[in-house]
Amino acid sequence: MSDTSAAEVNVTINSESAPLDEEKKEDKPKTDTTADSSVGTGKLDAELEEVNFTFATCDTRKPKDGWAGLSSGLKSVAKGTAAGVASLIAQPVVGAQQNGFGGFLTGLATGVATAVALPVTGVCVGAYQVGRGLVNSAEAITSANQGMIWDEEKREWIFYKLDEEAEEVERLLKEQAKNKTGGASKSTGPERKVKDRQFYDLLGVSTNATQGEIKKAYYVKARKCHPDKNPNDPTAANRFQELGTAYQILSNEQTRAAYDRDGLNEQNEQKLQMADIDPYVFFAVMFGSDGVTPYIGELWIANKADTVLKDSKMAQELAQEKDNKDNAQQMQQREERIKGLLEEDQLVQRKRQVVCAQNLRQRIQPFLDQAESSTAAEDSDDGTMNEFTLMVQAEAAEICQSPYGHVFCKTIGRALQLEATEFLGFESSFLGNWDGHTASWEKRSVSFQNNLRVVGAGISAVRAGSKAMKTVEEFQQQQKKEEQHSMKTAGVDQTQQAKETMEQLEDTLPAILELAWAINVRDITRTLKEVCFKLFHDSSVDPQIRRKRAMAIRIMGREFYSIGKISESTKGMATPDEEGVSKEEIKLRAEIAAMTTLAKAQGQEISEKDAEYMIKQQRMMKKQQQQQQQQQPEYASA
Repeated sequence: MSDTSAAEVNVTINSESAPLDEEKKEDKPKTDTTADSSVGTGKLDAELEEVNFTFATCDTRKPKDGWAGLSSGLKSVAKGTAAGVASLIAQPVVGAQQNGFGGFLTGLATGVATAVALPVTGVCVGAYQVGRGLVNSAEAITSANQGMIWDEEKREWIFYKLDEEAEEVERLLKEQAKNKTGGASKSTGPERKVKDRQFYDLLGVSTNATQGEIKKAYYVKARKCHPDKNPNDPTAANRFQELGTAYQILSNEQTRAAYDRDGLNEQNEQKLQMADIDPYVFFAVMFGSDGVTPYIGELWIANKADTVLKDSKMAQELAQEKDNKDNAQQMQQREERIKGLLEEDQLVQRKRQVVCAQNLRQRIQPFLDQAESSTAAEDSDDGTMNEFTLMVQAEAAEICQSPYGHVFCKTIGRALQLEATEFLGFESSFLGNWDGHTASWEKRSVSFQNNLRVVGAGISAVRAGSKAMKTVEEFQQQQKKEEQHSMKTAGVDQTQQAKETMEQLEDTLPAILELAWAINVRDITRTLKEVCFKLFHDSSVDPQIRRKRAMAIRIMGREFYSIGKISESTKGMATPDEEGVSKEEIKLRAEIAAMTTLAKAQGQEISEKDAEYMIKQQRMMKKQQQQQQQQQPEYASA
């Protein structure tokens, strides 16, 4: 809450409630009972003032321009009115609960006073914001013409520079990593007590070693016992593998904490390896998104899965530490960790946008170089087949080689083309031309369609999941009944029921994939909107260069979308959200994605081509099995 709104609301409440306090002092009898009542009423008034103080929060931040001032003013009026109505209803009720009929009358009087005062305060603050917005409009026009952008956090106009933001993001990430390790570069103090110190001894570090010390110790020992440097030592390979396992566990905060607490045994070793599974790897294989990572970065759905996985690990750690900490301390620690995860998530998304903007800047640099050497730079956007266009077409065709490449190309192409067309349309004149307005309206339509598709896919996924869960519950109940009545016949029936239940669960895969792709499409569109904004408003280059960037992005978007459409018609495949992918194909890709994720968690390197080759081989094997199953009845009848 701002200081301005706080002072206005506080003065209003105190002035209205002061006469009531004087009347209570004059009529106050000298009995202890009434004194207690007066004290209770005073506490009640203080609590109600705090409630009103909170409800009547008005936005007094600096508005960007007249429209922002009007929006802020209307919000202040609405907040003041809502706070007044809430006060009028709440204060008599709370007063009656505390002091009966007398408290009801006191609360009613205070409620009426605040019901009048708070809307008036909201109107005053709203008028103030509208006035500030009108005054700031001149500054907004001048700043926008100079190429400046409005910073929502700082509430001021700034010259945005892409490389400076990249440096800032890297600095924030380093600070965040430093805070996680407590800011220490070297271990200090006595060693911590741990359940098992085998991995620490293997690396030759103390139990309170920092991540930097663990990493350094691993590289030093790994170089010494590498199998290539010890060809005559038969134990070198095993020792090198043991070092890798130790470093894998201790270099991860969650797995290290679990190892310190529980030690290492056969059961826990598998859990520690599973804890290091990377969701980014799974979704990259599942959707085949490695080829488009330079354009869109890591998918949002993978980032969220990683956040949820970290949160679940933290919840398990806190649950296991329940005996040593009270609930309040646990909740506070969990809230702090969740807050840290959310901040990390926002910073990761910001880095994703910056890196994608830098990658796109590098991709379109040949166009800018060609435009500088050519006197007819404007003609390069008229569909003329030049070197840059051929390069974009080749890259789009390569992306379309992956199973879902045509979906990525269409989504990326449409988003880039709309963003560039809108920018060029409004950059040419203050009011914008027809193409700019058309692209703006089409962007809104696409955004609405994407949101609608996510909602529809979510409903379908919930229905399919509920149906599958119902089938699982029925199977479990039937299993219990059969175990009670007959153990002999239950085996055959249970096998058949288990098979049917598994089929029911597999039937939910298309609905889940449809939801995932709806989320991916919306995520890609939103990310590229921010990426293009950074490219087109980078004040480190002059406006002419920014315009040429937009021209290049428009060409890239056009060619990506065209190649994606051609690839879709050639493959004869529908998009995943149009139920064009069978559940067998989804299941196959999910199995290979899980295998790849586990292999990478154990230190093996598997490329996207390797994963696609494995998927292709598995697909061929399943086809051969189906053909053999079909031929068996023919041989039997013969």
